[in-house]
Amino acid sequence: EFPLVVYQTGSGTQSNMNMNEVLSNLAIERLGGERGSKKPVHPNDHVNMGQSSNDSFPTAMHIAVAREVHDRLVPALKHLLKALEAKQEAFKDLVKIGRTHLQDATPVTLGQEFSGHAAQVRLGIARIEQTLPGIYALAQGGTAVGTGLNAHPEFADRFAAKVVELTALPFTSASNKFEALASNDALVYTHGALASLAAGLFKIANDIRLMGSGPRSG
Repeated sequence: EFPLVVYQTGSGTQSNMNMNEVLSNLAIERLGGERGSKKPVHPNDHVNMGQSSNDSFPTAMHIAVAREVHDRLVPALKHLLKALEAKQEAFKDLVKIGRTHLQDATPVTLGQEFSGHAAQVRLGIARIEQTLPGIYALAQGGTAVGTGLNAHPEFADRFAAKVVELTALPFTSASNKFEALASNDALVYTHGALASLAAGLFKIANDIRLMGSGPRSG
C-alpha cells in the first residue's frame, strides 16, 4: 500500500499522494469498482480536493503530536508524578545524608529529595502543555502556498471543527497559513519541552541510582 523510501521532500508529497491513492482505491472497492481505475473516485480530483501536501502534511503532524502528548505522554507523566508524590509523603520523616560533588553533605529527608523529583516532573508537564496551543493550530486550508487558492473559503474552519469533533481536542485553524506552511516552529517548541523533560527524567533516574554510592552514607 505504501511502497515508499524514507527519503522524500520535507513537504511529505510522496506520503500525501500515496495516501490519496490508498483512500481512492478503498472508496472505489466499496463502490464496486476496480482498484487502480481511479473511477469513480480520483485520488487527485476527489480525495485531494482543496488540499495540498504543503498544508495536509503539517496538519497531520500536528494532529499526531497533539494526540500522542494528550492521550499517552501526559497521562503517563501524571502517573509517575503521583508515584513520586506518594514516596515524598512516605519518606517525609526519614532523614538521610545529602549529596554534593558525589560526597556526603548535610542532612535532608528522603521525602524532601522526592519532592524535588516530583516538582521536576510537575514542571515538565506544565512546560509541555504550554506548547500545545501552537500544536492545535492547523495549516489545513492554506493549500499550496498559504493563500487558500482552490479551496472553499470556509474549508479551513470547517475542517478544524470536524477534527475537534473527532478528537475532542481544541484544534483551531491557524490564523496565518503562510507561517503554518513555511515553518515548523510549533513542533520545534514542543520538541524543546520534550528534550527538557527527557533530561530531567534522566537526572532523576541517576539521582536514585547514585543514592547508594557512598562513600559512607547512602
